[in-house]
Amino acid sequence: MNFLPFPELKTKRLRLRRVVESDYNVILYLRSDGEINKYIYRPENRKTKTQSDALEFIKKINLEEENGLSITWGMTVDGTSGLIGSICLWNISKENKTAEVGYSMNPNYQGKGLMSEALKSTLSFGFNKINLIGVTAYTHDENKSSKNLLIRNGFKLVEGEIDKGNSSNIIFEILKTTV
Repeated sequence: MNFLPFPELKTKRLRLRRVVESDYNVILYLRSDGEINKYIYRPENRKTKTQSDALEFIKKINLEEENGLSITWGMTVDGTSGLIGSICLWNISKENKTAEVGYSMNPNYQGKGLMSEALKSTLSFGFNKINLIGVTAYTHDENKSSKNLLIRNGFKLVEGEIDKGNSSNIIFEILKTTV
């Protein structure tokens, strides 16, 4: 599978579009800001510290889209072009028909239900357009906002499963049959 032409998604208040090179400053902010990333662990080789790192990250996600490995949407408030966040389906397994969801948002836009809109649209795309049967989400045990978002949107905690890359993370899952 590949994601070209890129599938833009719309919600009541958002447009989810492809991340492009001119978004590099927002991508740098979303991937390096201490508040946004306080619950995210990234190994040194996956950190975004400079504009050059942000441009490399954008090239990487766009290449992964072309190869069907992941898809990342930049979130904009409908009628504007500037990114307020991003959401992705990654670690896509064609064999198992599963993926992992990841997201981040500028704190100025948090608490308004926008991420919930983006998540619902992303899940609908995953289940109905690329025929996933399950989506997982890894979130830090102390990240109450992320846990609440997932629970409100039908995700269930996967008891006893451990994130081998970060023991502070807990794992949630949603299956197509529960959507």
